[in-house]
Amino acid sequence: MKSVTLLFPGQGSQYVGMGENLQSTDMCKNVFNTADIALGFSISDICADGPEEKLKSTEFTQPAIVTHSIALYEQLKNILAKKEIKIDRVLGHSVGEYSALVAAGAIRFEDAVKAVNLRGKYMQEAVPAGLGKMFAILRVPADIVIKACESVSTTDEKVMCANFNDPTQIVISGHANAADKAVLWLKENYAGKQMAKELPVSAPFHSSLMAPAKEKLTHFLNTIEFKNNDTPYIANIDAKEYSTDGETIKQNLIEQVCGSVLWSQSIATLPDETICIEVGPGKVLSGLNKRINKTFKTYTLDSKDSFAGLEEFFA
Repeated sequence: MKSVTLLFPGQGSQYVGMGENLQSTDMCKNVFNTADIALGFSISDICADGPEEKLKSTEFTQPAIVTHSIALYEQLKNILAKKEIKIDRVLGHSVGEYSALVAAGAIRFEDAVKAVNLRGKYMQEAVPAGLGKMFAILRVPADIVIKACESVSTTDEKVMCANFNDPTQIVISGHANAADKAVLWLKENYAGKQMAKELPVSAPFHSSLMAPAKEKLTHFLNTIEFKNNDTPYIANIDAKEYSTDGETIKQNLIEQVCGSVLWSQSIATLPDETICIEVGPGKVLSGLNKRINKTFKTYTLDSKDSFAGLEEFFA
């Protein structure tokens, strides 16, 4: 029997018009309608029509991505079942971990979209505008980037690794001044080719500055039910595969707010023969896969004819 690993994308994959090609099926339309009711506003309209600035606002971006991903997943799940193809495991990048956990049976979809809407709000509110920064550091080894962050951080101003996206791309996050100093430290102390790109984000995600968001989100997550996952999932926080209880899953999500997303490390744990399907908007994770392990076959579902193309992909 063939088997697959499902990958769920995170923030940055969104675009105006996402999900339009899904509205023709009742199954997918129902997912969007369910999200609209759970949220108390139309995430369907924001996905379809934007405007772009609204969709890019974290409180809307996160539920938009989760809703789109689960609409795709519901359709994919039926196709895989008919073909008797097993889902080995799921994993999601940052907010994509919520999509993965819906697919794993650990959390209700309605609870997930409400959680990520609040998660986005809390992250936005955690740090005043201009206080934090994030940079993508390209072509610098992880140990050097970690050393740069540790070397410039002080008690009052900290910067840390937020995302280990692939072996050539690590995102740092923290106080603006500390982030700038880390970039300068790398220029002065690492002789190899490098590039630092400041990211157009509204807050320094996955850093210790998100502590207020972590505290608020914990209160909400304590009000919803987490169940044992039916399908194994790999957690962002430690790159370990879990078949576990709901309490552990909830704690992993809480720690993820301020913790690093160990994406490269997570993908590196997969067997070489792994077949991956990216379930959500865009092709970001497929691109990262190519740089982490070139032997992986990865299929993206975010195109008009993607489900029709699954036949050829599995062949």
